[in-house]
Amino acid sequence: MVVEAMSPYWGEHWGNPSSRENCLNLHASATISLARDKLSTLLKTPQKRLIFTSGATEANNLALLGHARAKAFETGSPGHLITLSTEHHAVIEPLRQLKREGFRITELNPEKDGIVSLENLVESFEKDTFLVSVMVANNEIGVLQPIKEIASICKSRGITFHTDAAQGFGNIPIEIDQLGADLFSLSGHKIYGPKGIGLLIISEDCIIQPLQWGGNQETGLRAGTLPVPLVVGLTKAIEIALKQLDKNYQILKTLRNKLWSGLNLQIPGLILNGSLEQRLPNNLNFTIEGVSGSLLHKKLRPYISCSSGSACNNGSPSHVLMSIGRTLEEAKSSLRLSLGRETTFKDVEIAIERISKVVFDLRKS
Repeated sequence: MVVEAMSPYWGEHWGNPSSRENCLNLHASATISLARDKLSTLLKTPQKRLIFTSGATEANNLALLGHARAKAFETGSPGHLITLSTEHHAVIEPLRQLKREGFRITELNPEKDGIVSLENLVESFEKDTFLVSVMVANNEIGVLQPIKEIASICKSRGITFHTDAAQGFGNIPIEIDQLGADLFSLSGHKIYGPKGIGLLIISEDCIIQPLQWGGNQETGLRAGTLPVPLVVGLTKAIEIALKQLDKNYQILKTLRNKLWSGLNLQIPGLILNGSLEQRLPNNLNFTIEGVSGSLLHKKLRPYISCSSGSACNNGSPSHVLMSIGRTLEEAKSSLRLSLGRETTFKDVEIAIERISKVVFDLRKS
């Protein structure tokens, strides 16, 4: 349905939405306006808060770099920011760039279950703390952070709160305005939408400096011609994700639990990474004791699409697993499995069989 919705805008309706000087461009502009209106209704948030980006990575960069630099310009000096050591690289790297610019950054380690201690968070505040960034759901171990509580703590102190919701949105119920985040990032391809499109949702009183210049698109915060097909695809993907949310949540959670219980019955020595209760329904991440990580992944690759960390790790041991106390070898011998809308009970049974056989053979050798 997403591809079908996008199809006319790759060819017949190819106009530039930034210009209204001819019929094709007027149609493109109207399409963007309709998409904004639809998204405003779906997300229950005003249109003026929606900023289209190329994905969550750009949304995170715009939120973190843009707000920090604007705040420093306003106050006359760089201040203090807080995040978790388990955040996605799209959050950690912009913050480390800010550190090079004179800002002070605190990277808190979560508890062993992957969830941040609210007490530790409060204790890490300094006099000039102005921004906290904590993701809704971890992209590797799937744990859900207490976002509403963090947002409330930040609001009571006048601190801006940003959350990368790319992994959680469309997988768990999220009411954006009730969440309390001042800056909210999401990505199209995480909800079966097109790659190359995302959103940054900005509260009305949050100041942002643009990262690029060259046009007045997106209220002056993000110059450049909007990709009409991708905007249409993102809108359709969000509509479908929200419509099917409850059904998909229950199905995926049932399949995930069947996978975990089946693996535990067949393989002794499994260590779950992260909380099982506070977790995305489609995520499973665990360490397998007594096997070589490199051989484990090599043997599984022909049968199962799996990893030990995120795509952004480029094969390096997971910084997330290391942050929750796993050793280097344990991090290497971990599996991250994701279930999707097309996953079936048969797929789960095959995965249990394949993984169990590979682990048995490796431990025997």
